[in-house]
Amino acid sequence: MRRKLMVLLLIIVCFVLQNTVFQALALASVSPNLLLVVTASLGLMRGEKEGLLTGFFCGMLMDIFYGRILGFYALIYLFIGYGNGIFHRLYLDEDIKLPMVWIAFSDLAYGLLLYFFLFMFRGRFDFVYYLIHIIIPELIYTVVVTLGLYWLIRRINQWLEKHEEDLPVTEEI
Repeated sequence: MRRKLMVLLLIIVCFVLQNTVFQALALASVSPNLLLVVTASLGLMRGEKEGLLTGFFCGMLMDIFYGRILGFYALIYLFIGYGNGIFHRLYLDEDIKLPMVWIAFSDLAYGLLLYFFLFMFRGRFDFVYYLIHIIIPELIYTVVVTLGLYWLIRRINQWLEKHEEDLPVTEEI
């Protein structure tokens, strides 16, 4: 129960920061995708199921507040969380290189999916402009912010795992 509340609190705090503070700190009208960092990080740390659920709830927040179709962002974040969770077995807690690479790859996939479904289907075919002015700057900004946010998420995960070990195990009859 403690884990679920902490993850929910983390998602809400990152959503609020992403849409308030980091909108004010936008560089070239691009801000980092904190919800993607949370989704990818928890997927890597905890596995497919945790990544999938985290991604779903992050995406639903985006859908409720900014989406035109309910479930669009939820589906994208869900796939990103699950995809990162597949690499849970390769994850080493002290190594930041794998999470940085997968978060960058996830942000690239996110940007490409948004372009494909939200722009290309509406007849906007200027992919190079979108890549250079939106996808790449957001990817770089997200990876830079990941350095601090990932450390915080990792510490929260370690604290939760430590407290989960301390809980007594009850046997069911």
